[in-house]
Amino acid sequence: MLMTATTADDVELSFRDSGGDDPVPVILVHGMGGDSHTWDRFARTLVGRGRRVIALDLRGHGRSAHAPSYLFAQFGADLLHLCDHLLLERVDLVGHSLGGHTASLVAQARPDLVRRLVLEEAPLPLRTGETLGRLSSRLPTPVELWHAVTGVIRHPRAVLTFDRSMTRSALAQFREPNPVWWQNLSDIAAPTLVISGGPGGMVDPDRLAAATAAIPRCQAITIKVGHSVHRDRPNQFEAAVTAFLED
Repeated sequence: MLMTATTADDVELSFRDSGGDDPVPVILVHGMGGDSHTWDRFARTLVGRGRRVIALDLRGHGRSAHAPSYLFAQFGADLLHLCDHLLLERVDLVGHSLGGHTASLVAQARPDLVRRLVLEEAPLPLRTGETLGRLSSRLPTPVELWHAVTGVIRHPRAVLTFDRSMTRSALAQFREPNPVWWQNLSDIAAPTLVISGGPGGMVDPDRLAAATAAIPRCQAITIKVGHSVHRDRPNQFEAAVTAFLED
């Protein structure tokens, strides 16, 4: 069912809620430039296993409204607001790329809320004194280019409605060290699964190792396919994540 909620700063968010009696719904959070439809296949899998699934369009994406600003803290606050709006006491969070970073902020701010956390190819902020490194200038792989083209055909709304002004904002934020985010990793109480796409992905391996070491109950797996693991290796992604959520 398509629904809306208004954030604390009056941005209307669109989300789809499968409904059901599951006391711990799974919230799926897409990456930058996409929308909730990127999760359609995985959402069907979860619903088929009896889970309630909520798939959100982040501000500036899909059916959600454009916003005056796109600070990472605002994405996190939006997701928290949605949970409060729906009166959710416990949730599983699965986030890809920007959606993964957003989910990590929620898990840091409200460890009591998040039961399980899955971070797929979530960009990791710079640490103090660190440089960008090679992945910041990586070109798209042929598979990523193919999916970008076919994605326009399958879900043109995601491309047409995306507020491209956030691209500059996001890049600027990721190019600045964020020591607070690193310090707050130890506040994450949820068992956490970190999924990287290997050499073709966009996660720096050194920062990945540091992040997984800093999260108290964390495991990391690599599926060598690039940045969009759930899209390009759906069977492997679904097997790993459903087993983790049901453990």
